[in-house]
Amino acid sequence: MLRFALTRIMMAIPTLLIVAVSVFVLIRLIPGDPASLMLGDLATPASIADLRARLGLDQSLFTQFGIWFGNLLKGDLGISINSQEPILPLILARFWVSAQIVLVAVFFASLVAVPAGVIAAWRQDSTLDLGLVGAATLLLSIPTFWLGLLLLLFFGLKLEWLPVVGYVSIGDDPWRGIIYLIMPILTLFLHEIGVILRMARASTLEVLRLDYITHARAKGLSEGAVLWRHAFKNAFGPTWTLIGLVLGNLLGGIAVVETVFTIPGLGRLLVDSIFARDYPVIQGCMLFVAFCYVLVNLVIDLCYPIFDPRVTAQ
Repeated sequence: MLRFALTRIMMAIPTLLIVAVSVFVLIRLIPGDPASLMLGDLATPASIADLRARLGLDQSLFTQFGIWFGNLLKGDLGISINSQEPILPLILARFWVSAQIVLVAVFFASLVAVPAGVIAAWRQDSTLDLGLVGAATLLLSIPTFWLGLLLLLFFGLKLEWLPVVGYVSIGDDPWRGIIYLIMPILTLFLHEIGVILRMARASTLEVLRLDYITHARAKGLSEGAVLWRHAFKNAFGPTWTLIGLVLGNLLGGIAVVETVFTIPGLGRLLVDSIFARDYPVIQGCMLFVAFCYVLVNLVIDLCYPIFDPRVTAQ
């Protein structure tokens, strides 16, 4: 187990290095002079030259990367051009807002969708199976921004149960903070149920066709014992991988939901920085999202031996 964990951790290091190089190069490939774009059309040559010097853009690309990567190893992502705040604390504060929504939504979606997918596979082609698959397909087909707008219209404007716009931190007021997060969480919860349920059903169907399941039934075991003691553990592996991918995608990709509900999360910070042409923040957000994605997948890999003991032999 220890060897397996060390191998996965060592494999993550070059991945993060490649991500850092890719983010640095992609930002430099944006057409135009970043200093001129950030300062606007009315900027003077002196102010443009001063900003280029502060950003290190007047030096060679190798020198720029060396300085940037050295600061990155020390946890320094630079300073925001617009707000003049250190970028790392700014990203962490916004990330905490996004993480509350994503983690809660995916957790409850998994609690509902995984058992539902297993039961749908067990009752394949029945009315229950067709109903669950149809509901999952419908939820998966609705864009998150449209689903969010429907929830705003129904719960916010029609019933007036929940606030329509605004955000309150849970740290400042726990009850009001939860109230403001209900609809964003519900939006992602409903959408991700469709994704996870379909995967859980497909992987369970594949396992139920294997010979050892037939042997377990031939021994006289009940259907419940066959399903949950023998099939579920092997069927959950692909679903667990999908949950990790969903988490990684959502942590950096919920800008649409955050925009609909005016939530000051990481995705909205990235979008606002793109419009404001705050390149240091864009670069920091991209790197942080990629880091979260790699970290989540690393945790998923390290948890695999819990579901499949054969993995420890690799």
